[in-house]
Amino acid sequence: MTLSTGWYLRRLSRMGPREVGGRVGDTLRRRRWRSVRPDGPAVTGARFTAVLPAGTIGAVPPDAAKRLVAEADRLMDGHAEYFGVDRDDLVDPDWWHDPKTGRRAPWGYAFDVPYRDEEAVGDIKQIWELSRHQYLTVLAAAYAITGDERYAERVAEHLRSWWAANAPLRGVHWTSGIELGIRLLSWVWVRRLLDGWPGAAGLFEGNPVALRQIWHHQRWLAAFPSRGSSANNHVIAEAAGQLAAGCAFGWFPSSARWRADALRSLERQLRANTFGSGLNRELATEYHGLVLELGLAAVAEADAAGVPVPSTVRLVLLRMTDALAAVVDDRLRPPRQGDSDDGHGLIVDGAGTDRWGSLLTTGDAVFGRLDWWPEVTGTDVRTPLLAALVRPYAKAGTAPAVSRPASRPAHFADAGMTILRGPEGIWCRCDGGPHGFLSIAAHAHADALSVEVRHDGVDVLADPGTFCYHGQPEWRQYFRSTLGHNTLQWEGGDQSVSGGPFLWTRHARSRVLVADTAAEGVARWCAEHDGYERVTHRRRVELTAASRELRVVDEVRGDSGAVRLAFHLGPAIAAELVGNRAVLTWTRDGEDRSAALDLPEQLSWRAHRGESEPPLGWYSPGFGRKEPSTTLVGSGFADGTASAGEFTTVLRFRG
Repeated sequence: MTLSTGWYLRRLSRMGPREVGGRVGDTLRRRRWRSVRPDGPAVTGARFTAVLPAGTIGAVPPDAAKRLVAEADRLMDGHAEYFGVDRDDLVDPDWWHDPKTGRRAPWGYAFDVPYRDEEAVGDIKQIWELSRHQYLTVLAAAYAITGDERYAERVAEHLRSWWAANAPLRGVHWTSGIELGIRLLSWVWVRRLLDGWPGAAGLFEGNPVALRQIWHHQRWLAAFPSRGSSANNHVIAEAAGQLAAGCAFGWFPSSARWRADALRSLERQLRANTFGSGLNRELATEYHGLVLELGLAAVAEADAAGVPVPSTVRLVLLRMTDALAAVVDDRLRPPRQGDSDDGHGLIVDGAGTDRWGSLLTTGDAVFGRLDWWPEVTGTDVRTPLLAALVRPYAKAGTAPAVSRPASRPAHFADAGMTILRGPEGIWCRCDGGPHGFLSIAAHAHADALSVEVRHDGVDVLADPGTFCYHGQPEWRQYFRSTLGHNTLQWEGGDQSVSGGPFLWTRHARSRVLVADTAAEGVARWCAEHDGYERVTHRRRVELTAASRELRVVDEVRGDSGAVRLAFHLGPAIAAELVGNRAVLTWTRDGEDRSAALDLPEQLSWRAHRGESEPPLGWYSPGFGRKEPSTTLVGSGFADGTASAGEFTTVLRFRG
């Protein structure tokens, strides 16, 4: 995908003067760097001291260690799966090759590489992912647990190969700050986990090539931070990686300055990226997890190095953890809201480890769990490793007095998220929050007033997910469209106006009118948005515990027009649609379950499944993957009056 002149003009319109000035400075600096690529300062006598405390590896639960080693053995055999693409070339990878398209990114000065153009480069996510080197942290962790030097030797081979193939400022791996930041964090953990291996010092602090790479990564991050309308999760990754390297690899004349600047940026950007309630301002749950992981890993490095961390950093991470504990369903699944690209801050676990359970377990170790937190029964490797380095919140010395929720929050007013809960694991997320974060709202979807409903962790009315970012514009558009969510579409348009794959030029404004989650027997929510010109869409939701009934009432006030009301069913749900009633069936843990969905009779209903022209009836379980699912779409007309502009949907769960 190439970007048009119109896109650049729309993107420029979302920037303020300060951001424009900063980007002009970045452009001039890139031109100067084209001809001046210093080797970096000479380093002698460097030592790595940020090691794990004695006994840390012994605290890893045996079942978590077993999963990790199984994953490491799969990697040793050359196999991995990234974004729905199976790879068998990891014994000796080509760092610039995209296995999805077969293309290979061009060589040249980093800032000349058109990484957004799939025709010229390939799928950039596929190329970048391997070079985050998070699979190397898995291999290094397997060495730390088993002492088997095969894992360490493979890590060393791949790092030397990568460094040789990716000279500073040459090629596609030097184009994006988030990639450099996460890669630095991976290198810190690789060095730490290989500490018992005789070749570790010679691979890192005793290796001029490694030192040059580490120095150039930090120099790059100091020069080109994400700024202004782009200061979202990317800037957190940049600051976390810079801080981690500045603490663990503090061998350079600029290390103290880089470390201090990164810590200031982390503190400022964590606050900017997080609502007071603890939810991430991007309103994209996967990025909440990414930012929380990055923040915890950064604090671990600062604590290990004895660098004082502002109390506000720990406070934001505490609130993020409490918020996560509040919004997950009975199976520890958080909302599927906004963009998701399967990004992680630190990976040292094998397949089958529950990411969200792991974060809550780490939160328990660092902050202490509250009585209302859900129970976590799974185990992980990452928690004991991080907990060995992070100073517990209550003992951090700088922990402010803070009031944590005495009971499980259900309404997050600043984020516009409300969770309605019923018996037998009935869980409903109602969305009445801001469209997204910053002026471009890069990872937002046009999903105002959408609902997401689960029964015992099974998606019944599902958020379809994300699927892709670059290269497939029709699919990108569908998965973030209004029709692609459980809400109402008016006159065939989206509530917010897209200006590109990560750009919204007009944002729908929502407001929550009622959020009564404490009422006995019936929980109520009501909100409205102004995303459609000349009409207001208002939605009321009621969950009645005794009858296990969810009632959704949509009102359209204003001008007359065509409406479409969509309900996306989860992939496990079979549906039989007759007239305006759909009978839903599924199986959970070997038990048959069912529900009846009575749809507004004023609309004409059709079931869609796995359609491609245009896309409709799909569910994306993870980035790069999609599977057919059933979408029920009702089409009709609203004349804008209270009588003809009101549509009632009732979902009844059966015993």
